[in-house]
Amino acid sequence: MCGRYSLGKDKKDLEERFQAEMLAEFNPRYNIAPTQLVPVITSQSPKGFSFFYWGITPDFGKNKPVSQKLINAKAETVDQKISFKSSFKSRRCIIPADGFYEWKRLGKKTKIPYRFALADQGLFSFAGIWEEYETLNGDVQHTFLVLTTSPNSLVSEVHDRMPVILNREDEKKWLDNYSSPEELKALLKPYEEDKMISFTVSPSVNSVQNDYPSLLKKASPADQHGNYTLFG
Repeated sequence: MCGRYSLGKDKKDLEERFQAEMLAEFNPRYNIAPTQLVPVITSQSPKGFSFFYWGITPDFGKNKPVSQKLINAKAETVDQKISFKSSFKSRRCIIPADGFYEWKRLGKKTKIPYRFALADQGLFSFAGIWEEYETLNGDVQHTFLVLTTSPNSLVSEVHDRMPVILNREDEKKWLDNYSSPEELKALLKPYEEDKMISFTVSPSVNSVQNDYPSLLKKASPADQHGNYTLFG
């Protein structure tokens, strides 16, 4: 599962790392959640950033629980399921990030937030697919899903799924319209654990209303209520 991530870099950093132009303004984000509008790069426009909604639009999600099925797609079956097959074939994207969050469950009521990032804490990308549809008002909206896979040994200590992180050289393959289905599926694997780090962060990340730099910092293990725990 991937239900929260961060993109704590500015527009210049993003353009340099991904060699793509961003026409809109962008402020660093430290706690990105489903239904929010965030930058992606699509296979149809690999030289520019587009802004798509994660999973579903805010109007659709208003007063309704957001299902994980609407924000993630399993890499193992993305080329087989009718709902994702077409997107896998012709509507792929990469989602820039510099970290993601998962919660370690301890007992029935205790969850500890963890942050996962690359060892250098630099920018990377998730593999994703996107969709275009028309709203009841006639507006065209775009949404994306993050692909997930089995976890590496680092993430498995916290969760049984992890987002597909692409190696830098594989981003072009994922966006290339001429890549074969076999080549694409080969990219959808767990990222190497020795190239990643993880640590506990403040339970403030639990609230999507909180979006500030200190969320990225290490913090003593604490549950969702802010109570410190001996378990990390």
